[in-house]
Amino acid sequence: MSAATPFTLNQADAERLLEQVDVLQAMRDMFVELAAGSAVQPAQQLVEFPNGGGDFINYLGVLASQKVYGVKTSPYIVRQPKSLVTAWSLLMSMESGQPLLLCDAGSLTTARTAATTALAVQELARADAKRLAIVGSGPVARAHLRYVAGLRDWQSIRVYSPNLNAGVLAQFGAIDSRAEPATSVEAAVADADVVLLCTSSGTPVLDPSILSKPALITSISTNVARAHEVPPQSLSQMDVYCDYRATTPASAGEMRLAREEHGWDGNILGDLPELVSARAAKPDYQRHAFFRSIGLGLEDVALANALYHLQLKNA
Repeated sequence: MSAATPFTLNQADAERLLEQVDVLQAMRDMFVELAAGSAVQPAQQLVEFPNGGGDFINYLGVLASQKVYGVKTSPYIVRQPKSLVTAWSLLMSMESGQPLLLCDAGSLTTARTAATTALAVQELARADAKRLAIVGSGPVARAHLRYVAGLRDWQSIRVYSPNLNAGVLAQFGAIDSRAEPATSVEAAVADADVVLLCTSSGTPVLDPSILSKPALITSISTNVARAHEVPPQSLSQMDVYCDYRATTPASAGEMRLAREEHGWDGNILGDLPELVSARAAKPDYQRHAFFRSIGLGLEDVALANALYHLQLKNA
């Protein structure tokens, strides 16, 4: 490989190498570095295409300890019958200024999204949490189960999605035999200690007020403008956490709407850098705890760097 020619990994290559990575540990290590000031996380760049044709988001990050920086670019392309989302990551050297890796980041995005939620569950869920609910049935939802399954002694794992069929349920069961279907959102979250919202919805899929007791609710992001999985007005009734307080509130749909339309004060009790470095208070569960992630470029850079070193070793 010449100095200016990066390794190129397609989806199959990336998935093969990803199996060798401890993704949850990679996310924890990255957030520790962010807390220590040895990593830089700029804000996302959202660029809309003309005439409602979609948009793309650039996720940037600098991992100084590894002497790398990078960008993942992910377009949301409006087309019929279904819009298209792809993702590619470029890893660059901070020393030579040369490209190191160009890789399909679809599976990496799924893994880092789920592992970041798992890190939040590790830090925020009650130690004695027993009942897990998952709303969603796609690859991201299944990845959430994969990374969260071993974090608590779950006595029940309920999954709800309008798209949940026998084949999809079998995929959940292959990850964890405790997974069982629920007939509705209400049935899935009944008595839940942790609720993982893993959808691509741009509008609410859960009203936290239907839960029977205080729980940890986690929510991810999608490229839909101002996407939110819970009603914005519910934030003022919950203890709010996020992946990174410097960037998330400006991008998360329910946070923006809650501030602009519902008088939310914007108070965030902690983010992942603060949580992994023991600088944030944990929830006392007098009310729901809400964790929101939008996805950070540093997550993508950390995984791209892990794949680069594996590929370099195999070259």
